[in-house]
Amino acid sequence: MGALTIVAKYLIVANVEVQGNVEKYDVIGALFSQTEGLLGNELDLREMQINGRIGRIEIEAEYKGDRTVGRVYIPSNLDRYETALVAAMIETVDKVGPYNAKVQVVEIRDLREEKRKKIFDRAKELLKIVEHETLPDTKELITKFMESIREAEVIEYGPEKLPAGPEVETADTVIIVEGRADVLNLVKHGFRNVIGLGGSSGGIPKTVIDLSKKKTTIAFVDGDRGGEMLLRELLKYVDIDYVARAPPGKEVEQLTAKEITKALRNKIPAEEYLASLEKKERKIIEEARQAQQEVPQAQAIEVPVERQQPETTQPVQVIPQPTPQTQTTSPTQSTTITQMPVQSQTVELPQLPQNVIEEMKKLGGTLEAVIYDEHWTEIKRVPVR
Repeated sequence: MGALTIVAKYLIVANVEVQGNVEKYDVIGALFSQTEGLLGNELDLREMQINGRIGRIEIEAEYKGDRTVGRVYIPSNLDRYETALVAAMIETVDKVGPYNAKVQVVEIRDLREEKRKKIFDRAKELLKIVEHETLPDTKELITKFMESIREAEVIEYGPEKLPAGPEVETADTVIIVEGRADVLNLVKHGFRNVIGLGGSSGGIPKTVIDLSKKKTTIAFVDGDRGGEMLLRELLKYVDIDYVARAPPGKEVEQLTAKEITKALRNKIPAEEYLASLEKKERKIIEEARQAQQEVPQAQAIEVPVERQQPETTQPVQVIPQPTPQTQTTSPTQSTTITQMPVQSQTVELPQLPQNVIEEMKKLGGTLEAVIYDEHWTEIKRVPVR
């Protein structure tokens, strides 16, 4: 159909049948010639097409044996009464060239109704977009508002700028979680004495280690394998008092207020958790914790073991004891000797070589252990899991 079909009000659709083989332009010529002046100049097809009152006439045709059958489309900008007259007028065509023909109108399609239907359908789609995407309900607005406020309450703590709740410094008990998302979730539900490790890939921050020495700590980890690994790493380097786990398969950042409260209520002492581990795993953790405590002591080079005596010279009587290798002396004999000045004595405690101490610092958070012989020569490295 022609370009004017888009702006037309109506579309006349008619079937045409010709008792011979003709071309499309033969059918169009018959429509113009046989209806010329039939209803006056105002309803003449050629004049109306020139004036834009009807659009371009389109023909769909095919041959069926010695017949030509097809369909005629005439877009109309007339009103419905004039359009009906034009439709009835083209049915009077009974010849196309030398062959008999028959034209029968199938329908007069209201194109504006189709446009109205498209408008209504599109309007409903746009309304859904406005309702569900542009205009959230009151509850959703309040939730977003509260989340934005609570997110603003999250602070950066320590030189590592760890995510933490606003009461982590003043509270007696601190909850240690993995990352920022966990901190946000706990602060959102009213737990403001929380601090995150900033993700578990960078080792245990020194700020958390120092904080655990002066506060009661609760390690709150995910209920999956990753949470288990993080917990064991924490127990090696941090003074953990209690252990809390999210429900199996869930992460701390996904928990509701009820689930968080229940998990923290069901916390267990760290020693009880260690007792539940296998002997080998428990030994690895305990050795790491002991090494953490011994590192500062290993810095001492000497300690005094005897008070310094005054540098005086005085006679003392010594009675030698008889031995098989020595000559026996008379009990009445005594030997007088002069005691030498007693000097300050120091003794070196067993200490770790400096290279071993440096290596221990590097091993933090690597999940790796180093085995040494009695001369502190490295034998091999082994995973701790």
